[in-house]
Amino acid sequence: MNRRSPLTLICVLVVSILALQSCSSVAPRNAVPENLVEQAAVTGGDIARLWGDEAPSDANARLKLIRKQLSANEKDDDFTRPHYYLTISGGGANGAFGAGLLKGWSESGTRPEMTIVTGISTGALIAPFAFLGSNYDGQLEQLYTSLSTKDLITKRSLIRGLLSDAMTDTQPLRDLLRNTVDEQMIAAIAKEYNQGRRLLIGTTNLDAKRPVIWNIGAIAAVGTEESAQLIRDVMLASASIPGIFPPVRISVRVGERVYDELHVDGGVASQVFLYPAQLDLRHAKEQVGVTGTQTVYVIRNGSLQPDWSEVKPKVMPVALSSINTLIRTQGIGDLYRIYLGAKRDGIIYRLAYIPGDFDLEAEEEFDPKYMRALFDLGYEMARDGYDWETSPPGVILP
Repeated sequence: MNRRSPLTLICVLVVSILALQSCSSVAPRNAVPENLVEQAAVTGGDIARLWGDEAPSDANARLKLIRKQLSANEKDDDFTRPHYYLTISGGGANGAFGAGLLKGWSESGTRPEMTIVTGISTGALIAPFAFLGSNYDGQLEQLYTSLSTKDLITKRSLIRGLLSDAMTDTQPLRDLLRNTVDEQMIAAIAKEYNQGRRLLIGTTNLDAKRPVIWNIGAIAAVGTEESAQLIRDVMLASASIPGIFPPVRISVRVGERVYDELHVDGGVASQVFLYPAQLDLRHAKEQVGVTGTQTVYVIRNGSLQPDWSEVKPKVMPVALSSINTLIRTQGIGDLYRIYLGAKRDGIIYRLAYIPGDFDLEAEEEFDPKYMRALFDLGYEMARDGYDWETSPPGVILP
């Protein structure tokens, strides 16, 4: 080793990586300048998205639109009936649990129509099906029990991965989304949106380093191929784990100029969300004119218990174990954040998650046997009526 110091070895490694990346064939970007970020527009207009970490400046206009849409419905009780919200977390292959739970919930006869459905990461792939209801349970089951890793991603060699933007290529998943999230499905989402319902998906804007909430129904209502592709791109971005999956470039306009934004997994910012904490839902409820009760159902596609395993004192095992710990604890924190917001705003809170005694291990990133077992677990737990938790673990109210 010529007695090189650790610092020298690190410098050599960094220089080598930089040298490799200087040979990269990744297409150059035309990023939105910082001073124009707030002006960047997408298909669907201003209402198509909002920052996930602040209340929108046009909140009143958004609420008036919902009130107008509800008023135009033929349902006389839209303002007085109970309203239900469903929020689905990330979790990769663990999304099979949420998919199975939804099917079992349908068969129990107690699954209500959701006024709002939100999804992040794998939850973003589930959310459109959950939003459209029980008729889509079969498609959801097929997606989460019959596909394997090769059906979703193509692995790149180590060198190619280091020279590009990720270690895999998600073209198979792109193709799957094009075939699944088709014209008929998008038209159905647009129809529900025009009746006052909302389908929201979260991504992370890497340049701004902020969460973004996308109003999928508003984009669907545009009704063009461009808007349809934007929906698929948002879903793909929300599920794109940084470094593993390539980030998704989303084209935006500022005046006549076209720029691009770089979006990745919404789980980078939060594992599950309902609405920005800064938004006062009590005021929103008054603005819309809704008087019925409100209930939020949270599906956490993961266990809340720590998974003990001996970690080898090497770079990759230490890094991976640390990241997994961060994801788990961040996810638990998000459950508390939604819970506190629900208590503040008078919303009934319900929570489901993978039991800690489920100990089957996956043999690949997306293992059909593992996902089938998780799907069946969620299905069996919900088929006869799921016993939802009324608070995150450890909460003791007076």
